[in-house]
Amino acid sequence: MGVSERSKGTSRFFLFGMGNRRKLIYRAGKLMDAFTGEVLRRWKVISEAIEPAEYCVRLQTANDCEVTILEDEEGVWLMEGEDGIPLSLSPLRLPRFEGHPYACDLRLLHHEVLINIVDGKPLPNLFVYRRPWLRDAAMMAMVLEKTGNVGLLEGWVMTLCDPFDRNNNGIPEPDNLGQALYLVSLFADASHPLVAKVLAAVPEFQRGRHICGLTDFAEHPVYQTKWLKYGLQRLGLPDPFVIPEVPDSYSALFWMAYRDAHVPCPRFSPEMAARYPYLAWAEAHFYGDDPPMHLKGDNYPLSWEAQASQADYEGMRILGDEWVTNRTAVPHAWHAAEMFLYLLERKNPSVNGCR
Repeated sequence: MGVSERSKGTSRFFLFGMGNRRKLIYRAGKLMDAFTGEVLRRWKVISEAIEPAEYCVRLQTANDCEVTILEDEEGVWLMEGEDGIPLSLSPLRLPRFEGHPYACDLRLLHHEVLINIVDGKPLPNLFVYRRPWLRDAAMMAMVLEKTGNVGLLEGWVMTLCDPFDRNNNGIPEPDNLGQALYLVSLFADASHPLVAKVLAAVPEFQRGRHICGLTDFAEHPVYQTKWLKYGLQRLGLPDPFVIPEVPDSYSALFWMAYRDAHVPCPRFSPEMAARYPYLAWAEAHFYGDDPPMHLKGDNYPLSWEAQASQADYEGMRILGDEWVTNRTAVPHAWHAAEMFLYLLERKNPSVNGCR
């Protein structure tokens, strides 16, 4: 499935319920619970205006009533005429990124990260995944650190007891070791019980002075060792590891540090980028390329993932049958996070992100 195909969804909708708020969908004159499909309100709509970067839907109804569904730092609100009622309340920080050339995109991408937090758990996508992935969660946490919302993950992180998420067919993926350490570092020190479990698991993957194992069903020793070193550094722990001088296509996914430790290798193919656009965004960030704006949706949502082996795409049916048919999940938290973190640094864009 190409990028242009992803943009052909006929469903016009908007998701409400960032962070730990109740997840709601506006679609075709209905406000629904995102998980049960329960219809909370239904209107005969003459006109609708969906304003994604303002977290807002405005309706004009057949009985000449103005309806606004709005999400702000306090919660989600429904306003019908003069009446306004809260639908879900929970405090968040929602910076507007005023003055940034990509302010509109940053607001929306922040939303697409926050909407995928369900009951304190950071999910890659709220409809097709049931369990957090440490890789995606770490990237989401980097966004939340920037916006003052990382506390949303504290309850989940502090109760982590396994160094691996085991989401890829139960395989213990060694990049999880560093990701777990990084996540712990946000709220605790090296005395957290998970740290000892991570350190005890390292020898299983150690190959001399680096680690190696399966991540996404292939060996990625550079990427895995970079994550481990990063996590150890965050907690102030001894780091005897050396990044191996070998080609690793995932090396360029780790742009946060150790950029000099990299052996050039072929880049991700257009087909891989279209299915898993977070790979190409991270790669562009690493190399300092212009941001791959063709791998950003041209309508809401901006982020996606397609044809993933562990996703249950039936969960997307509530947004429209075409998402299930195309095996595409929107919005996707890792994709949104990679775009956000790159564009936040991009002060002089070649293309203005505001529309």
